[in-house]
Amino acid sequence: MLSNKYKKLPYRLNVGLMIVNHDKKVFCGQRLDNNNQAWQMPQGGIDEGETPINAAHRELYEETGIKKEKVEKIATSKVWINYDLPQELIPKLWGGKYRGQKQKWFLFKFNGLDADIDINTEHKEFSNWCWMRPSSLMDSIVPFKQEVYKKVLNEFCNKMGTEDTN
Repeated sequence: MLSNKYKKLPYRLNVGLMIVNHDKKVFCGQRLDNNNQAWQMPQGGIDEGETPINAAHRELYEETGIKKEKVEKIATSKVWINYDLPQELIPKLWGGKYRGQKQKWFLFKFNGLDADIDINTEHKEFSNWCWMRPSSLMDSIVPFKQEVYKKVLNEFCNKMGTEDTN
């Protein structure tokens, strides 16, 4: 639970990307800045004046090396999804200006080859990557993002042709 000091802070606008391959597995990257086995789907901030879809395409390339020509947008989340950071992380991230993030999520179908993925980008965030079954996501991510992932999976799994959220 956040202290009153942090509850007054705004959320940082952000996009999240659920990238699904032809096997209906989801792209996940292992966080470079976390010593634990912290995996996540790509995500990133929305720059001033940038639309969410433009931010999604930029983050797609910055974090995975995937060019937007290699994906097809299947869906966009109906609502923005908020999450709070653990209180001890707030002063360490984004200059302590935000309590968490407010995210618009995009579901992309990946039409490329694994060779089109290169996480060794200029803005490297991942030390490793894999294709993961949707049902495995919840066991692999940091606890404070689990509610967000449940909402994203519930909204997108039927659109990707699987009910594999458990």
